[in-house]
Amino acid sequence: MRRSVLPVLWVVLAILVVWYVAAIPMNVREVLTQAERGGAQVWGGTAAERQERSALALVARNPGVAMAGWSQERPRLPVPHQVAVELWQSTVGEEVFGRRGFVQTGEFSNRSLITHAGITLGATVVGFLIGTAAGVLLAIGIVHNRAMDMSVMPWAVISQTVPIVALAPMIVVVLNSVGVQGLLPKAVISAYLSFFPVVVGMVKGLRAPDRMQLDQMHTWNAGTGDTLRKLRLPASVPYLFASLKVAIAAALVGTIVGELPVQRGGLGARMLAGSYYGQTVQIWAALLMAAVLAAGLVGLVGWLERRTLRAMGGAA
Repeated sequence: MRRSVLPVLWVVLAILVVWYVAAIPMNVREVLTQAERGGAQVWGGTAAERQERSALALVARNPGVAMAGWSQERPRLPVPHQVAVELWQSTVGEEVFGRRGFVQTGEFSNRSLITHAGITLGATVVGFLIGTAAGVLLAIGIVHNRAMDMSVMPWAVISQTVPIVALAPMIVVVLNSVGVQGLLPKAVISAYLSFFPVVVGMVKGLRAPDRMQLDQMHTWNAGTGDTLRKLRLPASVPYLFASLKVAIAAALVGTIVGELPVQRGGLGARMLAGSYYGQTVQIWAALLMAAVLAAGLVGLVGWLERRTLRAMGGAA
């Protein structure tokens, strides 16, 4: 336990140190401008002249003032403790102490990150299930049909080269034009990103049995369906779960991107609202919530993988 936890803690500590150090030069110009307005003498000339100077030079020549970059109200790069405070206030603080929170009204507040995370989670799960089903069915067709292997697989690869940021508004507009709104457009975008890892992993897994195993099935007079159920699908399970971990993370990214043009709740809409009003702390809090959500989803898939492999008699 100690050997597995300590490396993670060291990495987290290193990230926090780099984050705090990087925030000083990132925020130094705004800090110097505020200090100058308060009557302090700063090095670097006027605000326009400081834009042309090196941030590191400004920090070195104004060491006492530059440290205020850790406490700005609207920093360019917020520091970890600011993000943690915003995350606490927009979850526990909003739901427990806010007048619109769960404690006061019995419903989650529409200003809470919990509500926005729930909206994102719902579309992610639906899109992930659609993408997984489509990917598995497509992989089965590719393995058993030479024409699909030669025609569909290249198109599946090409589909992933289209930037999802450009494709998402088109999908939303087209679906809205035919009356499809709400969760489904975001789920379609999520499924679009998640099906490809499943296709690749399942094709690899379904082709994992060697020639000797396939010949053995033929000697038992097993048909294509029996070979699929009793040999190819069990052999593909480890490959499937490996691809599902990638697919669930991709599905979350697709949902967040799909929420940007919709702007009706969700972590993507929360990030966009923060960018409109210059609330970088709000953006980072939503990003951290998305990271926690992704870690939980990947962990859930890993738990299901261990349970499934143990039930199949393999090494969990």
